[in-house]
Amino acid sequence: MEEPFHVTLGMVETFCPVTPTVFIRVDAAASSMSELHRKLNTEVLAYNEEWPYIPHLTIAKMGGEAQAQTALETARRRWEQYSGSRRILLERLTFVREESPNCWVDLAPVVLGRSLVSR
Repeated sequence: MEEPFHVTLGMVETFCPVTPTVFIRVDAAASSMSELHRKLNTEVLAYNEEWPYIPHLTIAKMGGEAQAQTALETARRRWEQYSGSRRILLERLTFVREESPNCWVDLAPVVLGRSLVSR
């Protein structure tokens, strides 16, 4: 299994008009996250996704585009004011599934650096 790795958070963006979601894009190590996604999206875990994979940290999924645009401006303003580190250690993932619109259920945690199966 992949070892933990650092990612650097970039700018606040939105997926509007496709979905009213506000997120922080992963800058440094986005390629590592994409590679991990590619490796995990195989065999029994394979899924033909509706949208291309974009490494990001979701801030909010709003009810509509106008709400998302307002949230985007607020999030951008607050993110610009944030003076802490934007580099984080990615040690754990959680598989999720959208059970119904805007209702995500955690399926399984995955700790990086550990084997996922018993031998």
